[in-house]
Amino acid sequence: MTRAIWQGVVIAQSDQVVEVEGNHYFPPEAVHRAFLRESASHTVCGWKGTASYFDVVVAGQVNQDAAWYYPAAQPEARHIEGFVAFWRGVELLP
Repeated sequence: MTRAIWQGVVIAQSDQVVEVEGNHYFPPEAVHRAFLRESASHTVCGWKGTASYFDVVVAGQVNQDAAWYYPAAQPEARHIEGFVAFWRGVELLP
């Protein structure tokens, strides 16, 4: 079971995590959305598509753009469409 933790709070956990390019993508149902806030940020990956971001918010503390996902992934990345990955200090623990 892989867990994503920030500020001591489990943001996501699953044994169905998919690793792509060193990033761990959690299935949408494994993510506690109460700790995510939509961000206006977007980036583009040549083979995965356009990523949308979330701020991670715990006890009033904000980790800006610390999570991302591909809402409409390119065909080569459809297996992670809608899955959420984390960075910027969010710990991944087994």
